[in-house]
Amino acid sequence: MRIIIYTGKGGVGKTSIAAATAVKLAKAGKRTLILSTDAAHSLADSLAMPIGPDPVGLGPNLWGQEVSSLRETENNWGAVQGWLTAMLDKAQLRDVTTEEMLVFPGLEELFSLLQIKKHAQSGQFDALVVDCAPTGETLRLLSYPNVLNWWLDKIFPHERRLIKLVRPVSKLVGSVELPSDDVLDTIERFARGLEDMQRIILDPAVTSVRIVINPEKMVLAEAKRSFTYLNLFGFHTDAVIVNRVLPDEAGEGFFAHWRALQKQYETEIRENFEPLPILKAPLLPREAIGTEVLGELAELVFGELDPSAMLFAGRTETIEEADGELLLTLSIPFVSKQELDLTQNGDELTVNAGTYKRKVVLPRTLMGRAVLGARYAEDRLVIRFGKRETAGRS
Repeated sequence: MRIIIYTGKGGVGKTSIAAATAVKLAKAGKRTLILSTDAAHSLADSLAMPIGPDPVGLGPNLWGQEVSSLRETENNWGAVQGWLTAMLDKAQLRDVTTEEMLVFPGLEELFSLLQIKKHAQSGQFDALVVDCAPTGETLRLLSYPNVLNWWLDKIFPHERRLIKLVRPVSKLVGSVELPSDDVLDTIERFARGLEDMQRIILDPAVTSVRIVINPEKMVLAEAKRSFTYLNLFGFHTDAVIVNRVLPDEAGEGFFAHWRALQKQYETEIRENFEPLPILKAPLLPREAIGTEVLGELAELVFGELDPSAMLFAGRTETIEEADGELLLTLSIPFVSKQELDLTQNGDELTVNAGTYKRKVVLPRTLMGRAVLGARYAEDRLVIRFGKRETAGRS
C-alpha cells in the first residue's frame, strides 16, 4: 500500500491538492481512499459529494472518508471516559465544562489518525491519501507516540502492578476508585496502536509527506519550520506543491505586483527546499470543486508523473548526537567546499554556496547552541553544534 500525507498551513488549499491526487490515482486504476483527519472537514465540499465517517464509494476505484473524531474517541477511550466520569461524580465536580476534560487535548486528533493504521492493515486499498490537519497540529500529534511508548515500556508496567496492589485497600477505605483492568487495557491498546501507526508512517518505502504552500511570506516561513520538524521526527518528505500560482499573463495590470512577488517567493522556495521536487498548481479560472475539475488540477500538477511514486528518496536533513555534540546534516549537491559560508541569526541558519542559498529554521533542540564547525563531503554538509549558549555567527 502507498500512503501520501498532505499537510500545510491552514487555507493553502491542501484539501484540493489531496483530493486531486486521489482522483488521478483512481483514474489510473488504483483502489484509492481519500481520508480527511482534519477536525474542520472540507473534503465533501471539495469533491461535491456526501461523505461519511466510513469509506463511501465516490466513483470507480475511489472512496472518501471524513473521520468522526467523536466516534473514534468513544471507540478508543470509552472505558477511560467512564472511569473518569465516575471519579468526577464522587468528587462532585460534574458540570458542562468537566465533560470537556474527559479527553485530553490532542487525543481526538490522534484517534482520527489511527484510521491510517486500520486501512494500511486492511489490504482493501492500493493507495491512501490523507488530508491532515494544519501543519503545526499534525507535527505535534505525530510526535506523541515517542513519549507515549517510552512511558508504556518504562513506567506503565510498574504503575499497573502498583495499582493492582493498592486497589483492594482503596475500596476498603472508600477513597477514589482506581482504574480497572479494562481501563488499563484500553490505555495500553491505544498506545500500542499509536506505535503501530507510527511504524507505518515512518516507513519511507510506504509513506511520504507532501507540503502544500502558497508563494507567500508567512506561508513559506511556516513551511520551512514544518520541513525541519518533519526531518527531526523522521518523516519522509518527497515533494513540495506550490499552490495557486498566478499565470504569466497576470504580470500586467492589477495583478502585476502580486505576480512579481510570487516569482520572488518561488525562487526562495527553490533555494530552501531543493533537491526536493517542487511541483506547481496554477490558480484555476474556476473553483476546484468536483472530480472533473480536480482531475484537471491533478494533470496540471503531476503531468506525466505517477502521483503514487516516491518522488524523492532519502532525507535532505538529519539531526543526531555524537560525542556530546549535535550534528545537523544537510544535503547540498554540486558545490565546492570553498564556496560554502554559514551565518546563524537566532533560530535561522543561512547556508551560502556560490549563487545557492538555503535558510534552515533550527528546531528547539539546536536553538541557543553555537556552531562549532562544519565539514563538507559527498554532497553533504555536516554542521557541529556545541552546548546550549547564546548563538552567534559562525
